[in-house]
Amino acid sequence: MGNEKSIVDIYADGACKGNPGRGGWGAWLSAAGRERELFGGEPLTTNNRMELTAVIRALEALTRDCEVRVHTDSQYVQKGISEWIHGWKKRGWRTADKKPVKNDDLWRRLDELAGQHKVEWIWVRGHNGNLGNERADELANRGVESLG
Repeated sequence: MGNEKSIVDIYADGACKGNPGRGGWGAWLSAAGRERELFGGEPLTTNNRMELTAVIRALEALTRDCEVRVHTDSQYVQKGISEWIHGWKKRGWRTADKKPVKNDDLWRRLDELAGQHKVEWIWVRGHNGNLGNERADELANRGVESLG
């Protein structure tokens, strides 16, 4: 999206009806005056998996190396990718108390994608009037509804 100089803003969110339960993810991408909406759903998943999937799908949609600002209302995603992941990788995808990292399949994919771009991870308070976050939330709920 856009030219090399533009920054891509990604607002990503996940939703789950029951945890685990029917889940949806949504992402709103905006760059150089252009925007794109992405969403999808899974019949049996967790909220954290949907939060991660939203960011993964958005980064997968980028067709070239970009400067990206990822806005998420999930501290799990924001802290996981910018802080916790370093220790997990050092310990062979184990937590500090030696347990396997939950959702490591998604964390590994997110780590791979994040390495292809210059990414700033921004936590935003959910349901607080942030336009991008509200759009991502609507898209995530549309993802749940898409399951029928």
